[in-house]
Amino acid sequence: MSAILIKADVKSNKLLSMLAKQLGANVFMVKDEQVEDLALGNLMQKVKTNQLVSKNVIMQKLKKQK
Repeated sequence: MSAILIKADVKSNKLLSMLAKQLGANVFMVKDEQVEDLALGNLMQKVKTNQLVSKNVIMQKLKKQK
């Protein structure tokens, strides 16, 4: 099974939702924050290296960015 995510205005969302239901699809309403979480999770999965980094290394890099 797969899914699509369409971000549109309220009127378009209602119309698209009705169409999807008529076609037999499940429709879930998602808040903007949840969309951002999904996008961040997807990005994290793409760049995953499976390498561990110490807390000290991370803190040093964060301090250099200031």
